[in-house]
Amino acid sequence: MLPGLVVPPAGLPQVQKGDLCAIALLGNRAPVAVGVAAMSTAEMLTSGLKGRGFSVLHTYQDHLWRSGDKSSPPSLAPLALDPPDLSEEKESVQADPALQGDLRRLTLEGEEENGEVQRMCEEKSLSEASEDPSVRGLNPDPTDSKTLQEQMDELVQRCFLHALKCQVRKADLPLLTSTFLGSHMLSCCPEGRQLDIKKSSYKKLSKFLQHMQQEQIIQVKELSKGVESIVAVDWKHPRITSFVIAEPSPTSQTIQEGSREQPYHPPDIKSLYCVPASMTLLFQESGHKKGSILEGGEVRMIIINYVKRNDLIDADNKNLVKLDPILCDCILEKNEQHTVMKLPWDSLLTRCLEKLQPVYQVTFPGQEPIVKKGRICPIDITLAQRASNKKVTVVRNLEAYGLDPCSVAAILQQRCQASATVTPAPGAKDSLQVQIQGNQVHHLSRLLLEEYQLPRKHIQGLEKAPKPGKKK
Repeated sequence: MLPGLVVPPAGLPQVQKGDLCAIALLGNRAPVAVGVAAMSTAEMLTSGLKGRGFSVLHTYQDHLWRSGDKSSPPSLAPLALDPPDLSEEKESVQADPALQGDLRRLTLEGEEENGEVQRMCEEKSLSEASEDPSVRGLNPDPTDSKTLQEQMDELVQRCFLHALKCQVRKADLPLLTSTFLGSHMLSCCPEGRQLDIKKSSYKKLSKFLQHMQQEQIIQVKELSKGVESIVAVDWKHPRITSFVIAEPSPTSQTIQEGSREQPYHPPDIKSLYCVPASMTLLFQESGHKKGSILEGGEVRMIIINYVKRNDLIDADNKNLVKLDPILCDCILEKNEQHTVMKLPWDSLLTRCLEKLQPVYQVTFPGQEPIVKKGRICPIDITLAQRASNKKVTVVRNLEAYGLDPCSVAAILQQRCQASATVTPAPGAKDSLQVQIQGNQVHHLSRLLLEEYQLPRKHIQGLEKAPKPGKKK
């Protein structure tokens, strides 16, 4: 971090972002840390020597040091550019070519070999990455000495800080984390770069936001089960106040504007089945137990294999299945167990699926799948009559599909030219509903089906749109 950095009388050495730097204490030229500059000298001075100045690769007393003989750094006389020794130990950065030469020659016993191994590994990973088409899409900075993962970590943090500093306002909170990523972070990605959290060391958005919460920049809460939202931001945090935004080129502005127009990507929604206690005997032969989650196709295959293994296909009519005691207990109702001896294949499979407990899986882009009991509630559109005899359109359950009710209300208000409000949904804990004046089902249909690409089966109430020629 830049606070505490001692500026020599002649000024800071001129470094560019990505330059190799040695960090030393006053009075001793032997480095206590090695890293690369996170910004240029000009940017450091512009920031008022605040924020992160260097990405540290190796420090005195770290794990690499412990793998050697654990000796202390040697005493090397300061260069002429160093200020006189002070009683207080403060950090000083040296980045001139002579010092870098000394740094390369400086060897603590047991460290040279480890450093060479690390260098070779990094070179190999960069070489392999350059041949990997999935990594080439990241468009890394070829002048940056950091690994691709480190560059992606830096890009994720940059987009995060940029979004908080320039786009998110207090009125936007609480803000769904998926909306924050799609509507804000992605649009802050610099021209020619591609933000992909999976290729960073964080791997997942939730893990990255946990790190930012630990730094007390934001506060994240699960307002709805399995759906996280940013509920608070410390806009006075040094990481935000010291963040410097580079002026975008006209091309990058066009890219960013385009990404804001279609930031939302619908989740992948699957209907699944959970094995209840009453069905365990039927599924245990295939290695499943109570609570196992299965897809419909898997259930059908398990039933077919069970019938074939136990020779239950009727010899006279192959479309019928004989019911053994296990199938009787699992499939039939009590009043049927002494009267129904055979069932057609389709009836057997349908009954089996009906007896299983419904669950569903929702996968948002860039996030881990979320599995919940029951069936996903559709987005519900209703028309209500107010005391003034005016109609209002009410929309519920947007959060289940990763949609921010506040953002949807803002879009509808602008397009419909009608007042829109967001209120707590009655009877639903931690859920919001959008109310907009008039019958706006047409606008909602266009927004949800055409722009957000949500399947029609997950939206109910679209038939309430006003018919041509009738007033809204």
